[in-house]
Parts: sequence; structure tokens; C-alpha cells
Amino acid sequence: MAKVEIRSESCKSCQYCIKFCPKGVLAVGDKVNAKGYEYVVPVKMDACTGCAICARMCPDAAIEVYKEEQKNV
Repeated sequence: MAKVEIRSESCKSCQYCIKFCPKGVLAVGDKVNAKGYEYVVPVKMDACTGCAICARMCPDAAIEVYKEEQKNV
């Protein structure tokens, strides 16, 4: 399981993260940040593999990806 966090105030909606996500996890949301940009939000978190391509492509370092370890019981 992975978690994507997007700092909405840092996002300028360049959409590189959306274009390069192999699983279509991200999309432009309908809310606007203080700079007037409709920022990116995760829409299909269950599809996220934690590859972090979105974070590497973001020119403003607005994305962090956390990969949760699965515990064997």
C-alpha cells in the first residue's frame, strides 16, 4: 500500500505527475490554491504502487510518496 501527499499550495498544476503516472492515480482537482491554480489530487489511491515517478517529475517538489510496509502475521 502506498500513500501520496500533495502540498496543494506548492502545486502549479503543470500536470507532469498526471502525465507520467503509470497507473492514473492523480487528476486535477476542482479546488484552487492561494496562487489560483487548480491543484492535483490523488483519485485512485488503491492503484498506486508507490513508484514515486510523480514525485520525481514534480518541478516544485510538491509531492511525497510513502510506501507502507506490509506486516506478515
